[in-house]
Amino acid sequence: MMMKTRTTALALVTATLLTAGPSAYAAGRDQIAIVGSSTVYPFATVVAEKFGKKTRYKTPKIESTGSGGGMKLFCAGVDLNTPDFTNASRRIKKSEYDKCMKNGVNSITEIQIGFDGIAIANSVKAPLFKLSRKDLFLALAKKVPATDGSQKLIDNPYTTWKQVNPTLPDARIEVLGPPPTSGTRDAFAELAMEGGCKQFGWIKAMKKTDKPKYKAICHGIREDGAYIEAGENDNLIVEKLAANPNALGIFGFSFLEQNDDKVQGSIIEGKAPEFETIADGSYPISRPLFFYSKNAHIKSVPGMKEYMTEFTSEAAFGDEGYLVDKGLIPLAPEQREAMRKAVRELTPLKL
Repeated sequence: MMMKTRTTALALVTATLLTAGPSAYAAGRDQIAIVGSSTVYPFATVVAEKFGKKTRYKTPKIESTGSGGGMKLFCAGVDLNTPDFTNASRRIKKSEYDKCMKNGVNSITEIQIGFDGIAIANSVKAPLFKLSRKDLFLALAKKVPATDGSQKLIDNPYTTWKQVNPTLPDARIEVLGPPPTSGTRDAFAELAMEGGCKQFGWIKAMKKTDKPKYKAICHGIREDGAYIEAGENDNLIVEKLAANPNALGIFGFSFLEQNDDKVQGSIIEGKAPEFETIADGSYPISRPLFFYSKNAHIKSVPGMKEYMTEFTSEAAFGDEGYLVDKGLIPLAPEQREAMRKAVRELTPLKL
């Protein structure tokens, strides 16, 4: 039901923005329109509020549609019924970039704002989990290697964590996570699931011989109820975990940090999801965060470049910036300067 509700909501947003005509955002808009990632949403919201207070421009309107949903809206065209920016918790895909180009969205500036870790969390009232990426793959994959050690795949038979790994609790596998349109889901599949999947040498070898099959095995999430799609609202997952100590949840580090009175992050291969371990790359499930600018709108929608300038200011995404207080892991100083240069020059992305 949750997935159906979320899909319906995204369909309504898409229909409103793409088919409602000039009144959707209003012709000659005087308010910036932003869509995309639920993970980047809280950071973008803070920037938008600061921007609205300190400039003469209206506070931007932001929709949390998920990274995939945001890209769909962003790449639909260049008329003012489409958004000016999209946030993403993973880099734009080549297929999305190609769709943008096909629809005339041919000048896009990519801005990386920092890093985020993906937390595998549970209630502070429950035992702390110590997991590996292999554990996560075996617990959540649709197909797993046969238990007899042969090189064949079977439907996932595991119902408890202890069956996956004898050192884990004898508790039912119940994981609340994001839907396929989410950048968090994409990153989890690539970093955690695939990271565990390729520890089986015979599956890893498929990457060279049959890449589509390899990806289907490594990224395929089980659909038998052990993994529960909980929508794009990460705060809702936090609340569900607080109410259900037996479940685990998947969401961005910033939500973990802001709710550490309710949830705790599992140890992944000896590393806790912390500011330092994500910044130095030792936490194995971390990813970059982005926003993308539709440069064709800059002359028509007031404040776009100023908004980008605010987002990439030291006061916002610097080492001591207000976004760091919200859980963002900052870029290195030279990377931050490269992003500011991209804003100044509106550097077009080439894939």
